[in-house]
Amino acid sequence: MSYFPIETERLLLRQFRLSDVDATAAYEGLPEVARYCSWEPRTRRRIKELIPRWIAMDGLGAKSEGIQYAVVLKASGRQIGDCVLMFDDIAARQGQLGYVMDPAHQGRGYTTEAARAVLGVGFDRVGLHRISARCDTRNFASWRVMEKLSMRREAHFREHAIFKGEWDEEFVYAMLEDEWRAQQGAV
Repeated sequence: MSYFPIETERLLLRQFRLSDVDATAAYEGLPEVARYCSWEPRTRRRIKELIPRWIAMDGLGAKSEGIQYAVVLKASGRQIGDCVLMFDDIAARQGQLGYVMDPAHQGRGYTTEAARAVLGVGFDRVGLHRISARCDTRNFASWRVMEKLSMRREAHFREHAIFKGEWDEEFVYAMLEDEWRAQQGAV
């Protein structure tokens, strides 16, 4: 079984390749991309270190951390982002969704399209019961994606941690497998 690739109307979500270093560093190295992420802007060197881990994140085996996807435009073959489904607790069937998109390609629905496809993998193929996602409350674009996916806001953590030198506030969204199935039946 393989969880790669996934095709949507406009996107190909595929396994990372060693050759993705430059394309990934081009957007993950931007301060505006890293602003609400746990990491600082990533250098080419750091991306080169991370890609073998991301390649290994194929969702297979008892020790798999999850599934990491490179998000590629089908029309041009250009990588424009990445999307991940982390296995928080596979025995309890819990996962967490994450995504990063090149700012040059934001605002066109690509993140929602990619994230919806990854939710489908999580619920329909992996068999997860609950998938959550979280973001800084100031990251309007990110929580709007979660709402477009019909994820439910479960929490608003106020000043719960020091993040990049200041108190952060975080939203947590989630969806249960029966909510996903009901949504798919309504389409």
